[in-house]
Amino acid sequence: MTTSPLMPQPKHFKDLQQIAAALVAPGKGILAADESTSSIEKRFQSINLASTETSRRDYREMLFTAPGVSEYISGVILYDETIRQKAANGTPFVDLLQKAGVIPGIKVDTGAKDLVYCPGEKVTEGLDGLRQRLQEYHKLGARFAKWRAVINVSQTLPSETCLIANAEALARYAALCQESGIVPIVEPEVIMDGSHTIERCYEVTERALHVLFNKIYQHKVALEGLLLKPNMVIAGSECKQQADVATVADLTIRCFLRNVPAAVPGIVFLSGGQSDQLATAHLNAMNAKNKSLPWPVSFSYGRALQSPALKAWGGRKEGLEAGRKAFAHRARLNSAARHGKYTAAME
Repeated sequence: MTTSPLMPQPKHFKDLQQIAAALVAPGKGILAADESTSSIEKRFQSINLASTETSRRDYREMLFTAPGVSEYISGVILYDETIRQKAANGTPFVDLLQKAGVIPGIKVDTGAKDLVYCPGEKVTEGLDGLRQRLQEYHKLGARFAKWRAVINVSQTLPSETCLIANAEALARYAALCQESGIVPIVEPEVIMDGSHTIERCYEVTERALHVLFNKIYQHKVALEGLLLKPNMVIAGSECKQQADVATVADLTIRCFLRNVPAAVPGIVFLSGGQSDQLATAHLNAMNAKNKSLPWPVSFSYGRALQSPALKAWGGRKEGLEAGRKAFAHRARLNSAARHGKYTAAME
């Protein structure tokens, strides 16, 4: 295979391809367990639990040791604290996951900040020193990474400035990841908050994807060595007219067929504020109705995988087994959705 001098293959090309393929293996998806310390503190408040290094460790260890986790989960996105932590018995989390056949990943952005001169819009930061951090994360065992862009929606937002700034950052991050032998997950999230219609979400998502892949091309990022983590095409949470599951699935697939290159190894959708059941139902409908897509359609869920486990655990030692079972059950349902074989009766 010959390549254009403008689009050289990264030196880790084959490794990146293999890792990306493993992350979207049939029946498997990604657990997003990369909540920042402040974010997980809010989660713990719902069960009246103080957020400490020990409680955060215990919670994530519960998820990572759920029965049959490697049957349904291909990779776990970790936070900086978590990738350095050890289980209660002294085993590093990275080793625990690798032994189970689960690929460790890492969140590397430093959060969305206000975009200057663009009221109501954000740009994600974290490029400074990223090359060195990626090299360290690779030594720690991370083989894929995640960077999230936040795209707010209204009748006038997002601006072209916002779309370009975030796409540029995602592309630069992706190139640096591939240089370090790490598969980048690019996450241009069109936020579900707001009263916008599903048609408006489609319009914004399409534009965001178009700008993103243009920047990815400009930065010579190998499409075969990245994954896309997008929102589904769905009405804003405050919109009075919510589309049914079939419509969400149809519009989402239509949008991505028109805007995502076939060379991308997989799409791992985020849940974006959907309920556990709805996120699974939408994923299922996409796979049930489309058997010959150019890329696997999978999941990279945070709350939509974790919420039942968090409630079952309740921060109690005696709740650990119930938490593990709740997480394994939710993961199993999303695994079924990857094959288009999920039903509400399985809940």
